[in-house]
Amino acid sequence: MKFREMELGEALHIKHGYAFKGQFFSDAGTHIVLTPGNFNEEGGFRLRPGKDRYYSGNIPEDFILGEGDLIVAMTEQGPGLLGSSAIIPEDGHYLHNQRLGLVNHLDESLLEKRFLYYLFNTRPVRGQIDGSASGTKVRHTAPERIYRVKVRIPDVLVQGKIASILSAYDDLIENNRRRIQLLEQAARQLYQEWFVRLRFPGHEHAKTKNGVPEGWEKRSFSDIATFMNGYAFKPTQLGESGLPVVKIPELRDGPTSKTPKNPGDTIPDKYAINTGDILFSWSGTLWVNIWNHGQALLNQHLFKVTPNDPNLRSLVYLALIAALDLFYNQTTGATMKHIRKGALESVTTLVPSTILLKQFEDATFHMLQQISVLQQQIERLQQARDLLLPRLMNGEMTV
Repeated sequence: MKFREMELGEALHIKHGYAFKGQFFSDAGTHIVLTPGNFNEEGGFRLRPGKDRYYSGNIPEDFILGEGDLIVAMTEQGPGLLGSSAIIPEDGHYLHNQRLGLVNHLDESLLEKRFLYYLFNTRPVRGQIDGSASGTKVRHTAPERIYRVKVRIPDVLVQGKIASILSAYDDLIENNRRRIQLLEQAARQLYQEWFVRLRFPGHEHAKTKNGVPEGWEKRSFSDIATFMNGYAFKPTQLGESGLPVVKIPELRDGPTSKTPKNPGDTIPDKYAINTGDILFSWSGTLWVNIWNHGQALLNQHLFKVTPNDPNLRSLVYLALIAALDLFYNQTTGATMKHIRKGALESVTTLVPSTILLKQFEDATFHMLQQISVLQQQIERLQQARDLLLPRLMNGEMTV
C-alpha cells in the first residue's frame, strides 16, 4: 500500500464558530449550542439530555450545522477531548459554537471526509494537536496549528474502504445506543403509568385514601434501600493498572482510557461494584445509572444503592430517576451542590402491594437486562474498532 506524506492544511480549511451570547441560552428550544462536551473522547457525536443548552436569540444562518458536517473540538473542555472529531447527524438543529472548528472546505481528491473523521481520532494526530496546544488550566488549539499536523495517507479509494470498515462498527454501536434509549424510555413510561398516573393493573377498582391506593405505602428511599458512599481514594492509590475507579464521568459515560485505576491497594470489599449495581451520584451532578461495565471500585460522592428486597430493584432505580428534581431541591453548597443523607429520609416513593410489586419487577426486568446486554455489545464493538483503527491507518492490515 502506497502512502503520501502531507500536512492537513494542504487538503482542508477549518472555520471558527460563532460567539453565541450567554443571555440567550435556555433549557428548551429548537437549536442546541454545541460544545466540546458533545464529543466522545474517542471521537463521535453525543447529546447530553438535561445538560445541552438551547439558544433563543437571533441565529446567523452560516452557523447552523448540516447533516454530515465534520466538526473538531478546539478546546479541552474535558480530558482527552482536544482534537476529537464528530459528524453532525441531522440538518438544522445544531449550532456551530466558537470553541469548535468546522471543516468547511476539503480537497476530496486528497482526503475522503469519513476517513478524515477517523484520522482525527488516531493517536499520532491527537498527539500533534495536543503537543501544539496552548493554555494552562484550559488548553486550546487553532486552525493554523491543525493545518501543520503531518499525516501519512493512502489514496482516496483505499481511504473509502477503510472508512467503510470502521463505519460498519460505528453503525452497529449507534443502533445499539438507539435500542438502549428506546428501552429506557419504555421502562420510565411504565413507571410513570403505574406510580405517577396510578394506572396500574386493576386501578379501576382500587380505592384510594389521601391519593394513595389501598394496600400501597409512601416510603422513604432510606427505608427501601441501603445507600453506601464510595471510598475516598488518595492520589497515591490511583494509577494506570488495576480496577477502574468509578467517578461521576464514568457513571454517565462508562470507563475510558482516562479513567483512573487502583493498582492493587487493599480496598475494603464493600466498595467493589459489578454489572447490575445501581449507582447514584449525590454531589455535583445528580445522576442515577445501572453500572454495566464489569468489576470496578466506587469513588466517594457516589452511592451504591442496594434495594432491601430483590423485587424492589427496578422500582428503586426508576423511582430515583423520577425523584431527581426533588433531591435537587434539597441540595446544599454554593460551589458544589450536594445532598445530605437526610434527603433520603424525606424524599418518598410509592410502594405497591407485594403482588403488584412482583408484576412490575417482572415487566421491567427484561428491559433493564436487555440494556445491560446491549451495553456490553457496544463495549466489545468499540474495542474491536479501536484495535482495527491504527492497523488500518498505518497499513498493517490491507483492504
